[in-house]
Amino acid sequence: MDLHLDGKIALVTGASQGLGYALALALSREGARVAINSRNLEKLQKAARAIHSETGQEVIALAADVTEPAAADSLVTEVVNAFGGIDLLVANAGGPPSGPFETFSDEDWESAVNLSFLSQVRLIRAALPHLRRSPAASVLTVTSLSVKQPIANLVLSNSVRLATIGLTKSLALELGHQGIRFNSILPGWTETDRIIHLMEHRSKTSGLSIEEEKQRQAKESPLGRMATPEEFANVGAFLLSPAASYMTGVMLSVDGGMYKGTF
Repeated sequence: MDLHLDGKIALVTGASQGLGYALALALSREGARVAINSRNLEKLQKAARAIHSETGQEVIALAADVTEPAAADSLVTEVVNAFGGIDLLVANAGGPPSGPFETFSDEDWESAVNLSFLSQVRLIRAALPHLRRSPAASVLTVTSLSVKQPIANLVLSNSVRLATIGLTKSLALELGHQGIRFNSILPGWTETDRIIHLMEHRSKTSGLSIEEEKQRQAKESPLGRMATPEEFANVGAFLLSPAASYMTGVMLSVDGGMYKGTF
């Protein structure tokens, strides 16, 4: 299927590794011009070189901390100056730390809100004037399966990411008449560095090896394994693309059937 992404301009945050990197690569493979962002310039430049080397498409690396209030405006300005506009926005950021409820202070909660919710609010707000000028405007927020089925020991993520779902659905309703689509992708357990870190935390508590913890988690899927980042990215690229032009306000799980509910 042709996703009609050739020449589209995309900004992907949290993209030096993991899910963000995989999605940036998938968009580039489809012919999009991609700006990638994360805090670490060295890792980001390495990621940009790797994507360009594989796809031959133009990729720019824009280092910034999206938890800083001014970062969103700066990033969007840099993308527009480099490429002339924005068609696609992927609002993605790393997740809050794991731990039980009583271990977190007010400052921890505020940091989680800033990282996983306000960063997305600011990015969308900054990009809107340019998205309004695009004939194929699409925004994808990256959340988690935990918005449907809370994950043990992830109370910060379980709570804060629900706000992003409310934002995404509200904007789909509010701005659909302007031709801007808003969707969210809800990844389940996917083999990324963050998941390995969570498995390490579990391993210390359970006494099992990291590999045993991974295998135990994978068994929760009817497919018997975790997802690869590429499997997540393929779905994300479709949702962003004009091929999904009548899909908006969708909260799409990519979890290998781990969610047990019917809706």
